[in-house]
Amino acid sequence: MMIDSLPRRERELFELLCSAGQATAAELRAAMKDPPSYSAVRTLLARLEGRGLVRHSVADQTYVYSSVPQPSKVRESALKQMVRTFFDGSAANAATALLGLTKSLSADEAEALVQAIRDAEERG
Repeated sequence: MMIDSLPRRERELFELLCSAGQATAAELRAAMKDPPSYSAVRTLLARLEGRGLVRHSVADQTYVYSSVPQPSKVRESALKQMVRTFFDGSAANAATALLGLTKSLSADEAEALVQAIRDAEERG
């Protein structure tokens, strides 16, 4: 399941959990905008766990949640959603905007970008 198909609250929780690495329901609730009740957060986490996106472990009688998917898959899904939503589906426009956020690139970063452009051109 891709994260862009999740309902808004579940997606918010999942994104917070990905950013945190791991967290308790109370920590996630505290980080939410206009949070629902604690039991609603636990219900949302249980749904995410049922979908195979989240797992939990128990530490000192407290559930600690973490995301299951590979970080690269989560990044790809989030970026696709961002490009569709804010850049009219144009990866080039999104890349240009992202480059505008940074003051400078290291030589390695610049070379990686050049290589990514070459690879994209070859794929046609």
